[in-house]
Amino acid sequence: MTISQEVSEELLGYQRDEITEYHIYRRLAQTIKALENRQILERIADDELRHYHQWESYTRQEVKPERFKIWRYYWISRIFGFTFGIKLMERGEQGAQENYDHLRQWIPEAETIAHEENIHEEKLIALLDEEKLRYAGSMVLGLNDALVELTGTLAGLTLAFQNTRLIALSGTITGIAAALSMGASEYLSTKSEETDKNPLKASLYTGAAYIVTVVLLILPYLLFANYYAALAITLAAGVAIIAVFNYYIAIAKDEPFKRRFLEMAGLSLSIAALSFAVGLIVREVFGVEI
Repeated sequence: MTISQEVSEELLGYQRDEITEYHIYRRLAQTIKALENRQILERIADDELRHYHQWESYTRQEVKPERFKIWRYYWISRIFGFTFGIKLMERGEQGAQENYDHLRQWIPEAETIAHEENIHEEKLIALLDEEKLRYAGSMVLGLNDALVELTGTLAGLTLAFQNTRLIALSGTITGIAAALSMGASEYLSTKSEETDKNPLKASLYTGAAYIVTVVLLILPYLLFANYYAALAITLAAGVAIIAVFNYYIAIAKDEPFKRRFLEMAGLSLSIAALSFAVGLIVREVFGVEI
């Protein structure tokens, strides 16, 4: 069947996507230890290659994969987890699946390919059993607790002490003590639950998330002499951490981003504002001068 130049150019774009995703799935499959998971990825990769050749039968042109896209999604998956990388890539495929509809009048296989792309998502959802996501709840606990407690603590200390070094010292001691406490609480909580999570791992994920957050929030007080500037940067860093983490969870676990982000950011900033006021009151009432 003869197709127009416009349709041919569109198919070439789909060809490039299919051959690129074939290489991504193949490379990721080589990193998966579980045999069943690896075989599913390899089958999906083979489907992508077959789709490439189906489009090629109409365009009669070979297309090279996007090497940068292969590199990007491979390393995103290795660093942030297989689940996040694959689901991020699959989100990009959704637009292509919707565009297949208008190709049916020229290409009968378009409907079949669209159906197979949907099956890919179903297989991937069944496949994605990753330790990082099993312990996402523990990381959320550590992250959220650190953001709420430490932004509030630092805001209060900023007005009470008005000395960046002293604020950083006090915040660090408070943060480390709280991280150890949260880790221990998560260990005992997980141990008492009927779950497949390892209590020690759950406590480590909680404590690690807390410590990382503490370091990022304390850092401005070590870099800047002006305590108001340090507080502003700390609050901005807190909002940025919330945004990044919620984006990760939204992609990896198919959860809403906006509601969770606004809820966590609003809570953290509200606590910080109240603590700021408490610090001011304490300084005025007790006449603290440091």
